[in-house]
Amino acid sequence: MDSKAPPAVVVGAVPPYGHVIISARWRTSTLVQHFKGAVKVVFEEELGVVDVHLSDRSCILYVSESDLVAGNDYRRKIVRFRNANSNFHGVVIVEKTRLSEQYFSGLQKFVVLELGLTLLPVASPAEAAQLISQMVHGESKENPFRRRSASRLLDPVVLNLVQQIPGVGKVKALALLQNFSSIHQISNLTAQDLEPVVGQAAAQHIWGFFHNQLS
Repeated sequence: MDSKAPPAVVVGAVPPYGHVIISARWRTSTLVQHFKGAVKVVFEEELGVVDVHLSDRSCILYVSESDLVAGNDYRRKIVRFRNANSNFHGVVIVEKTRLSEQYFSGLQKFVVLELGLTLLPVASPAEAAQLISQMVHGESKENPFRRRSASRLLDPVVLNLVQQIPGVGKVKALALLQNFSSIHQISNLTAQDLEPVVGQAAAQHIWGFFHNQLS
């Protein structure tokens, strides 16, 4: 094992608007084939653990169906991606198919709740290419995947995750996401910080959930 994770992006250049820098290992993949001219692709041999680099300083790690089914090696890669990614906004795109669906909920909790990264499920490489193209062409203003301007694509995923916390329904989940910038931030709050938003009982449940102290 490497003692030190490689840098998230070793190229100094930032791709211009309408372009993406993609790891050369994807050169012949169906993912790249599905871009079909929607974005211009630049291949790079040394992107470290990053698969795709966007001009708004977002980095994407792609978890395929075969990655999920094969075992837990992808988890170590995601951790390296997060640890090497401090200067960039980390997005994990994962193939959620009939074959990989049984593994998805565990990955979802790991990526969003434990690591604080953005996770976007797709059904196929074609859908992933379409999503990445939308991200590229949505960069002209502020990053739609940051903070309270989060894309509508994220809302069902994140809202569903927050509602899995005992004592948190849809109303409290919405209140949490409106008051705090991310689930990662929520996980680091004290019960006292949470109480004005969701009440004392729910605040204790939320704190206990993230600190493994549920009764």
